[in-house]
Amino acid sequence: MRPEMTDRAAALLDAYRDKGLKIATAESCTGGLVAALLTEISGSSAVVERGFVTYSNEAKTELIGVPADLVASHGAVSEPVARAMAEGALAHSRAQVAVAVTGVAGPTGGTATKPVGLVHFALARTGAATIHLERRYGDLGRVNVRHRAVEDALSLLEQAVR
Repeated sequence: MRPEMTDRAAALLDAYRDKGLKIATAESCTGGLVAALLTEISGSSAVVERGFVTYSNEAKTELIGVPADLVASHGAVSEPVARAMAEGALAHSRAQVAVAVTGVAGPTGGTATKPVGLVHFALARTGAATIHLERRYGDLGRVNVRHRAVEDALSLLEQAVR
């Protein structure tokens, strides 16, 4: 990750630490990059409670309780699944805030309705409504889609602590 992302992550962790909040992540297309960025910072264990890499549909169901019928009816890359991932990460952790990322990083896997670069995010907070964000980055290349997704996940986490 770029140094400015590490700086953002450090500031984010400070803000969460100051409020006594913990974070959980549920990641599919980013494969743990959000958690990796956060845990790059010394002292992050005071804030990062746990991270779930739920790359397969089965992992989404088994680890964080995403209903299999939800994945079957909407697909893994969808708003309902992103919401269920964030809410499941919250329910299966001791965190107060959870961010979820699911998308098509490419270069394969895209369809006409779910093209490469489509990423769904959700942010769940204890006692608050779950927030959804959809991004269509386009076919920027796998690395760039994943890095842009990390940036947007970080933005959601920043919004949650304001």
